[in-house]
Amino acid sequence: MDVPTFQVSSIQVLGLGCFGLVLGRGIRKALPVLERLSIPASILGGLVYAIVGLVLRDRVCNFKFDLALRDILMIAFFTTVGMTASLRLLALGGKRVAIFLGAAVLGLLAQMGWGAGAAKAMGLPPLLGVIPGAVSLTGGPATALAFGPVFEQAGVPGATAIGLASAVFGIIVSGLLGGFVGSFLIRRHALRSGESDAMPAPEIDIDAGPSEKHGDYLVHIIVLGVAMALGSLLSAQFSAWKLTLPAYIGAMIVAGVVRNLDDRLQFAGIDQKKMEDIGAIALELFIVMALLTLELWQLRTLAFPVLFILVGQVVLTIALCWTAIYWMMGRSYTSAVMAGGYCGFMLGTTANSLACMNEIVRKSGPAPQAFFAVSIVGAFLIDFINALLVTQALNVLR
Repeated sequence: MDVPTFQVSSIQVLGLGCFGLVLGRGIRKALPVLERLSIPASILGGLVYAIVGLVLRDRVCNFKFDLALRDILMIAFFTTVGMTASLRLLALGGKRVAIFLGAAVLGLLAQMGWGAGAAKAMGLPPLLGVIPGAVSLTGGPATALAFGPVFEQAGVPGATAIGLASAVFGIIVSGLLGGFVGSFLIRRHALRSGESDAMPAPEIDIDAGPSEKHGDYLVHIIVLGVAMALGSLLSAQFSAWKLTLPAYIGAMIVAGVVRNLDDRLQFAGIDQKKMEDIGAIALELFIVMALLTLELWQLRTLAFPVLFILVGQVVLTIALCWTAIYWMMGRSYTSAVMAGGYCGFMLGTTANSLACMNEIVRKSGPAPQAFFAVSIVGAFLIDFINALLVTQALNVLR
């Protein structure tokens, strides 16, 4: 049976994206458990569209979307990620942040190794195993949706749907387990808030720089636009070198260079909070727009292998929290709280990390240094490094 196909323009896609956010917030308000698990409203609204599209597909009607604006918003968001890759913040954070960042990179490599190895053992492409791991767990929904088409071009059908499903799984599991991980360590080792710490860290304002200059939002958007434009030239050069990369990598690298030059020269006064606000807007709209074309039907044949890999990732991450993280960070109350935060962003998002740590300190006492280190690494540094490592894996394993 022939069914009609409707063309949806980019401006109409923008309207659907905005309404999807309203819809997602309404669902989250109606079901408070989704709020407690830190499920983004953009995912909820976008999944409604994806399910409706699945029900109507080849039965009632099909849709063809102009996704040019989606791609621009994706690049904009990851450019703001590049703008957070400040070496000054890493230096100001001192030994604790440097070690915690190293532990997070170790976790990324472990996720990639387990995923690729498990997929290969099941007779699947090793690249597929990277998706329910570093791409969608540490990377989160945005990285999963951004890398999905690239993995599909590299020969992994259904990569986008697998990535999103894995990201949602990770958000839910990390919200449930992060607080348990930290609290278990605190009980097991009889730790108390306020104990002496082997690695004290100063209280630091993440936006404190060589001067007090901070640009307004217009300046930040201008810097963002210029970085995106220059990044497109860099991405074109990567393509000329036959490298398989997502479209945003060039802009993200340029943004990292711009941020560190600005830290030194203060020509734009990049403010972490303003850049984060701009990125959050781009991210929310991008996710809804990306889910408009999510091919949910491709999950059926790969459900068991992906679930097997995901369960292994959960076990691996908890093992790292209880061993490497707790021991590397000094075996103190603060390190136990940080282990809970580590579980949060290595399986879910930074929002999960902060929610888990808030629950731990609500019961056991404050740990301000843990919040500083986890926020710097989970929100500002690991996404940048993760994108580069996944890109390298994509070119090595394909």
